[in-house]
Amino acid sequence: MESIDVFCHFLPRKYIAAVQEASDKPLKMFERAQQIRAIVDLKARLEILEEFPGYSQIISLSSPPIEVLAPHKSVELSRLANDELAGAVDAGGKWIRGFAASLPLNDVSACIHEAQRAIDEYGAVGVQVFTSVLGQPLDLPQFQPLFEFMAARDLPILLHPTRSMSVSDYPGEKFSKFDLWWAIGWPYETTLALTRLALSGIFDRLPDLKIIAHHVGGYLPMLAGRLGPGMELLGTRNPPGTEEYVKTTLQEPVLNACARFYADTASFGSMAALECGKAFFGAERLLFASDMPFDPGGGPDYIRSTLAAIDAMPLTAAERRSILVENAQRLFQLNDN
Repeated sequence: MESIDVFCHFLPRKYIAAVQEASDKPLKMFERAQQIRAIVDLKARLEILEEFPGYSQIISLSSPPIEVLAPHKSVELSRLANDELAGAVDAGGKWIRGFAASLPLNDVSACIHEAQRAIDEYGAVGVQVFTSVLGQPLDLPQFQPLFEFMAARDLPILLHPTRSMSVSDYPGEKFSKFDLWWAIGWPYETTLALTRLALSGIFDRLPDLKIIAHHVGGYLPMLAGRLGPGMELLGTRNPPGTEEYVKTTLQEPVLNACARFYADTASFGSMAALECGKAFFGAERLLFASDMPFDPGGGPDYIRSTLAAIDAMPLTAAERRSILVENAQRLFQLNDN
């Protein structure tokens, strides 16, 4: 069956060189990613993809965010990244269906300009944002114009987590231990950003906004009880004088608002996570993604294991096709490109 992988990553060599020249600090995560051949070498990537008949990708940059790598050069780096991602789409033939534009999130007006340029000039099928911007939450009013722009264009926002080892597990420690900043911290960042956006009333203002959360929406699918009956007691757990911290204009139950997001299937092959995600979001809001090429095999492993997990799920034929193909075609307007 045909499948469209909506959240996988690529780092163009010209972009890598420009980041290395612009940055004045160690780039450990960035350097680690470059060691994966399929993330920097399009030919090597396409050789892997040939193993999967009917398979194609939508590509985006990997983390860290551009404004973390080089905040003073974020606008120029975003422009270069999108030029290069568009070139990869052109060179990728049937295997690379489109790209999600990268944005200088520390400059909202430049964000909108670059999103417009990437969509209008290169046919970008969406944009990628991160769960926070240099420590600022996405639900701040300053980011609202970007959400308004994407809702007006009727194209999706791909939401990627960001958190580093320097965010320690406990106050008395310098760094997070055992890669838990990634294993536990990234799903937490995703869940926090999604829930804050929902409570900000973003879907009251923009009911047709499409946000696709990476990694099956973090912990959100596991929190239906807490966000449902639990949030009916919103504000009662806090001491007097803290009312401003629970004030919301949300016009519907929190759980309903959270279920308006979309999520991908990048669960590293866990069928249990996918079943939980389907139960929360529904098959019509779940999109196939593998997180390629961040697997132990350097590219094919998570494609193979994720497809196998979806195949093993008790889905109807219509649900399976929705997850693998049709939701992506609809959200990214691939039939129109």
